[in-house]
Amino acid sequence: MSQTTAPAPDPRRPEPIPLTVLTGFLGAGKTTLLNRLLRDPALSDTVVIVNEFGAIGLDHLLIETVDEDMILLGAGCLCCTVRGDLIATLEDLLRKRDNGRIRPFRRVVIETTGLADPAPILHALIYHPYLVLRFRLQAVVTVVDAVTGADTLDAHPEALRQAAVADRIVLTKTDLAGDTSGLRARLTALNPAAPIVLPDATAETLLGGLFGLDGKGADVRAWLGDAALAHDHRHGADVNRHDASIEAVCLTSETPVPRPSFEMFMDLLRSGHGPKLLRLKGIVALADDPGRPIVVHGVQHVFHAPLTLPAWPDPDHTSRLVLILRDHDPAFVRKLWDAFLGRPRVDAPDAAALTDNPLAIPGF
Repeated sequence: MSQTTAPAPDPRRPEPIPLTVLTGFLGAGKTTLLNRLLRDPALSDTVVIVNEFGAIGLDHLLIETVDEDMILLGAGCLCCTVRGDLIATLEDLLRKRDNGRIRPFRRVVIETTGLADPAPILHALIYHPYLVLRFRLQAVVTVVDAVTGADTLDAHPEALRQAAVADRIVLTKTDLAGDTSGLRARLTALNPAAPIVLPDATAETLLGGLFGLDGKGADVRAWLGDAALAHDHRHGADVNRHDASIEAVCLTSETPVPRPSFEMFMDLLRSGHGPKLLRLKGIVALADDPGRPIVVHGVQHVFHAPLTLPAWPDPDHTSRLVLILRDHDPAFVRKLWDAFLGRPRVDAPDAAALTDNPLAIPGF
């Protein structure tokens, strides 16, 4: 299938540029965090795209380092009316960079409006045939207000989705909040793959990821989330808090995965369960080239073309996939994974039956 077959390396093509999405609900402290990060020399070659909701742009006036590297997208949020403008802006940036009209930049940060549903934004970033070759989604960073975070998660589905798709969660205003253990536990249950950090963490800790600026891979266990890899996270959240509809599952394999089995698994996952898949990310050893794992990203039914790494970035060569599911039983996904790996399991669906008639399987 085309989405799971990465294009052959082209020595003439520039290395993909890391791109970070900075999101979080209204008033969570995204602009304050961005101001601090931009003072870090590590972000000196960074282009920042600021988006806000409304006809007149104001948030960019609060950014302390507004210059030619600051771009404002107004009159709507990135998830809806200006999605086309985002694509056009990124394409224009690349043209100017390639033609020498602006100095080369090494990273792009997109700060979204607090009302943005991150899924359509990520769709645009990983589905566009040209942008997917030139940019690599490095991290989704979600800012959560420690004072009002619990109430915000209760009242606004956008805030839930922002936290659910995050690679890391930044907890702000902890000095004003008192005990944050309840909110931390809730965020961990909602997205166990995302470490919760404070705003005073370094820029590389907050914005970095598997695709480091220095070309070195980060620790995979940290990128995927220690908690998600260590446990299965089925939680009994209060249904009035909405969180019960969003769950995480981690799939692993200590032996390399046959390429046809992996591609068929991903095909069925996307075609049958795409709308319920908020986020997928992982690193997989394929049987035909286990020493060079592939990195996969997915948002709903849109999967990024895998990136083949030259070597494993950490000592653990276990294949690991972390999925954030909405309104779907993680047990079915585990059974599907086991079936394609040929693991004996009494209640697992039969892989041959899946290939013959996937629509006959419960949940499809």
